[in-house]
Amino acid sequence: MLDTELDGVTVHMTGIKGSGMVALAQILHERGARIRGTDTAERFYTDDILEDLGIEVVENFDAANLLPDTQLLFYSSAYNPDTHPELAAARERGIPRYTYTEALGLLSERCDATGIAGVHGKSTSTALAGTLARAIDMSATVVVGSMVPDFGNLAASVRGDRHFIAETCEYRRNFLSFHPDRIMVTGIEADHLDYFRDYGDIFAAFLEYAGRLSHGGALIYCCDDEGARELASRIATTRADVRAIAYGYGASGRHAVTGCEVVEGELRFTLSGFDRFFSLRVPGRHNAVNAAGVVAVIEDILQSDGERSLAGSVLDAVQAALRSFRGLKRRSEVVGSAEGVLVLDDYAHHPTAIAAEISALREFYPGRRLVVDFMSHTYSRTAALLDEFAEALSGADALFLHRIYASARESYDGSITGRSLEAAVRRRGEVERVVYVEEPIEARELVIDELKEGDIFVTMGAGDNWQLGRAVLNALKEGGVRVG
Repeated sequence: MLDTELDGVTVHMTGIKGSGMVALAQILHERGARIRGTDTAERFYTDDILEDLGIEVVENFDAANLLPDTQLLFYSSAYNPDTHPELAAARERGIPRYTYTEALGLLSERCDATGIAGVHGKSTSTALAGTLARAIDMSATVVVGSMVPDFGNLAASVRGDRHFIAETCEYRRNFLSFHPDRIMVTGIEADHLDYFRDYGDIFAAFLEYAGRLSHGGALIYCCDDEGARELASRIATTRADVRAIAYGYGASGRHAVTGCEVVEGELRFTLSGFDRFFSLRVPGRHNAVNAAGVVAVIEDILQSDGERSLAGSVLDAVQAALRSFRGLKRRSEVVGSAEGVLVLDDYAHHPTAIAAEISALREFYPGRRLVVDFMSHTYSRTAALLDEFAEALSGADALFLHRIYASARESYDGSITGRSLEAAVRRRGEVERVVYVEEPIEARELVIDELKEGDIFVTMGAGDNWQLGRAVLNALKEGGVRVG
């Protein structure tokens, strides 16, 4: 269905504001489809992308939203195809229905496909891959689960269809719709515990995904991560044809990170197979590792096209693109500054990612006090990893906490609340000030009272507390308040 014959086809997209869905909408739009979408009235950053593309969005769900000429329907897997009014209506009318992940699978069948996966770092890594692909003029379409400044603040880069690079998600085993020729795995650990039973269950999903590699395909894995190493070891016992390519600080090949330091606001690092240093202007030594994996991906793609390795002017372009990479939405995103306070926003919502982000900010902005506002996402994750969350968040100087940001994919049984996390942090006794406010936006004045000149204020998590950061910044800019 997702071949080149989409010009003039009328497509309906249910849940179009989702980060993956908006990237798919962009691809369909580029291929000439006529798109109409539906979603809730809540405003997301993806609203701006849809407006720029000129795509109409109806902010409710109703069977009547499917126009008579609708020929295809794509929908977010957050919705039940049997009970959602639009999806049920499409079934009754015989309109073909595909989830977002099924659409990625169909796209991946048509070309050389790379899936970037892992519990952490897959969005940044995919954005990096797209940035490098653009820099060397590769014929590639790249799909990221976030807005990417280097893509013109879009979620996809559509610059040809010889290669397809996509962020592929483990939740509900969604990545098993993908048909990979190579997979990059950033790391595996217990997460999405509303769906996976435990670590063994999520590892089994990654093992099945790696088993879907085409004959002679490549598994590009972070050897610093125990789960990724185990994956490479296990797949080697069943798929002798799969090429394992390691990257990271502990790697022994071309993509080993052999040095990394922060110099004048840049993360500078070296890779063993290259006679130069690389640099990034985004915080976090983990991003040097992500970049090493992406360089391995790009090099393997070039080799599939008949090139021997990264060298000469192509390597020059890769080096320049890494240095100019501007990150992506909600990943160490600089929201703005006022009254000597720098306001950031980050999507970190798992303890490992939270600890890495706090450590990265400490290194990138030495000597500055770190005020963190965190909103936990899903009851199941919070309950299962409560102590790990408390430990990770204890790296803050001051901490604001809120209710748990609920997910439609799980029900609340009353056993865990945002107050539970507050109590766990307080028990550790390492944060100088811990404040709980049920609704994030209601914490605005308390946050402003807490802030001092030179502070960093970062909103963190997968909830809607990012709005608090904007509200605090606007109040500081208006000049009606001053920090201490």
